[in-house]
Amino acid sequence: MSNDPTSCPLDQNELLDRFFMDHRNQLLEIAAFLDRLDRSRDKNAEGDFRLRAFRNALQELTGDNPGRVESIQMMLSDPRTDFLEERDRQNAEGVSPHAPGAADQQKPAAPEDA
Repeated sequence: MSNDPTSCPLDQNELLDRFFMDHRNQLLEIAAFLDRLDRSRDKNAEGDFRLRAFRNALQELTGDNPGRVESIQMMLSDPRTDFLEERDRQNAEGVSPHAPGAADQQKPAAPEDA
């Protein structure tokens, strides 16, 4: 067992034995949500910041970098610290359009010919 204070006290087999079925169910729920999006009558959400954030979070989730929880939490959080003149709907939508994961993933503009 590691003496690292940030390590989990359970080994990988214990984690799988205790939590695999719960997380299997959560993955199936996400898959069902994505399938419903694919089968939806109108494909009108491609530009929606929530869908962008969700897809970016899924990419981060499948990576092998440590700290996925923090990274995804930041992707789905509003980075602004200033007070708003009036309350927005961020809490009702679960992600802010200002969150790093919701930002447009635009390609840099090609340099203009001089």
